[in-house]
Amino acid sequence: MTQKTYIQSYIQIENNEIVLNGESVFKIEQTDFADFSKQAYRHFEIQYPKFFKMDALSKLAFLGADLLLSPIVSDEKENNIALVLANNSASLDTDVKHQESISDKGNYFPSPAVFVYTLPNICLGEISIRHQLKSENSFFIFDTFNTEFMSNYSNILLNSNKAETVLCGWVELFNNNYKAFLCTIGTNENLKITNETINTLYNK
Repeated sequence: MTQKTYIQSYIQIENNEIVLNGESVFKIEQTDFADFSKQAYRHFEIQYPKFFKMDALSKLAFLGADLLLSPIVSDEKENNIALVLANNSASLDTDVKHQESISDKGNYFPSPAVFVYTLPNICLGEISIRHQLKSENSFFIFDTFNTEFMSNYSNILLNSNKAETVLCGWVELFNNNYKAFLCTIGTNENLKITNETINTLYNK
């Protein structure tokens, strides 16, 4: 029997602001993403030193995921939360930096710390390590956010009992332009977001 699924919570990160379930919870004056992400990390008192070694895309996904997942994960049981993310430019922001490090033959010094992040799905690994997730995860590349696909894919995972909750969404970052929209989807009815869809929330 197919269960009806509901958006449990959602977060948007862009233009130096974080909006959680429709409420602005962090906003600063115009700055670059590196500074914004550092200030957000400290504002929410996140304790995860490895954050500062991540590439920008992973920091963006990590921040959004942490604010959504920290209230619902448990240390006492396995958290069956699937991760389904997508973007347009994959890991191009890091790829450019890596290419620059190997293009100059007179100053050839490719950094392993940069090379590690030349795959977009590495950010899924960072989220999984942080929240001790061993569930299914996928990262897709689309021209634009394919809300219908992401919603259908999430529903399949929930209705096939491959996940109890799905964190899905869009995390795009290239050349300091960024936008994240993440939401958790589950089978518990949420009266506050009952009539909202991924598409309407993403485009708010």
